[in-house]
Amino acid sequence: MSTILITGANRGIGLELVRQYAGLGWKVLATARDPAGATELVALARADPKIIIEKLDVTDHAGVDALALKLKDQPLDVLLSNAGKTPRYTSAMQGAGTIDYEQALHSYKVNALGPAKLVSAFLPLVQKSGQKKIAVISSKAGSFVEGPPMSMMYEYRASKAALNMIVHTLGFETAKMGVVIAAISPGSVATRPVEGELGYGTNTRQAYTISPAESVAAIIKVIASLTPDQNGVFLDYKDGRVIPW
Repeated sequence: MSTILITGANRGIGLELVRQYAGLGWKVLATARDPAGATELVALARADPKIIIEKLDVTDHAGVDALALKLKDQPLDVLLSNAGKTPRYTSAMQGAGTIDYEQALHSYKVNALGPAKLVSAFLPLVQKSGQKKIAVISSKAGSFVEGPPMSMMYEYRASKAALNMIVHTLGFETAKMGVVIAAISPGSVATRPVEGELGYGTNTRQAYTISPAESVAAIIKVIASLTPDQNGVFLDYKDGRVIPW
């Protein structure tokens, strides 16, 4: 049985990743900051013994290390870094004068340093597996070429650009270990709104948004088709094309 660890599994894309991977027969280690409050995830786990819930906050580096130690004998075919922080309404669509610097630092800790720490801690478990793949959910908002050409989401966009560079740099390291890492854009996904936050095309149902189910089905195909020559690249969920940085 193939095994995947998914962060941010309590809602939206993460929850749908759990649902679809479990449906494909995978053992799913689903993490959430507050497992007790993740009612939909708990319901999935109760109905499917292949789904195991673990508590994890990617900004708690000691907690990340503790979980990696707990799972030290568990090979991970896929490590999927999905947990992330989306922009706040107060500054998302406005200019530089409204940047929330505390939120910018928090976004960097969650969206960039969190995945970096996750990979660092769990890379030995990925090396032990058959598939040896790491997927990191990023965003086109962090792309200099394909990001929205307007003054918006400074905190979020900077954190995702940093994440993309971390994945790019990690690729030189993972290539030597027989592991493939890639960043993946999930598209503009219409997920459940979170008070005080605004996703990149996520919280208002618009013509160009897609459902979590559609996004995840495509993401799974992209991960399944990852090859060593894609180490450290940024891919689109639709067809696995390379997105320019």
